[in-house]
Amino acid sequence: MAWSFRGKAQLGGLLLSLLGWVCSCVTTILPQWKTLNLELNEVETWIMGLWEVCVNQEDIAVCKGFESFLSLPQELQVSRILMVASHGLGLLGLLLSGFGSECFQFHRIRWVFKRRLCLLGGTLEASASATTLFPVSWVAYATIEDFWDNSIPEIVPRWEFGDALYLGWAAGIFLALGGLFLIFSACLGKEDVPSLQMAGPTAPPFYAPADESNDSFSLTTRPRNLFI
Repeated sequence: MAWSFRGKAQLGGLLLSLLGWVCSCVTTILPQWKTLNLELNEVETWIMGLWEVCVNQEDIAVCKGFESFLSLPQELQVSRILMVASHGLGLLGLLLSGFGSECFQFHRIRWVFKRRLCLLGGTLEASASATTLFPVSWVAYATIEDFWDNSIPEIVPRWEFGDALYLGWAAGIFLALGGLFLIFSACLGKEDVPSLQMAGPTAPPFYAPADESNDSFSLTTRPRNLFI
């Protein structure tokens, strides 16, 4: 199967969107959104995520889930909602883009409808990117703001960036690139399928009598540009 330029762009967009969606799901589950290192006890490390907080002591990790959603900081509350929404938008965008791509061949689906599906899927992937980058960036901003807060005594440990934030930024970028590829492929015009150029059906030659007085006959051909 020969891939057209539009098909290659669609395939690249689907792969990037799938990679971004998987990274976004992993980011939501990981507890390493924030890390806290205690100077008095270097062996002990605290990590905080959207769902639980954990304490790592050497090779032992003890985690405890948050008891109440309303007791969380505002940025974590919004991050939970937006990350879950990002998963739904990303999955729906992947399904629609898959049905609208050239990989999915179904004779009853018209090209215009497939183009709209691909365009809608790319838009959903771009929306999933926004709903992933916003909460991750908000948590990062809140962490920086608390780290440089002069009202907090210097002896108090400060939260820092966790590995999940970097993975979330990567997921948002992958989703954005995948959505842009899909939208770009939908904006491309329909490529014509190469076919044999036929001038049209030509009528067979006919025989016309020359003269009634003569028993011979002559061969007369029709002009080539005559269409029936």
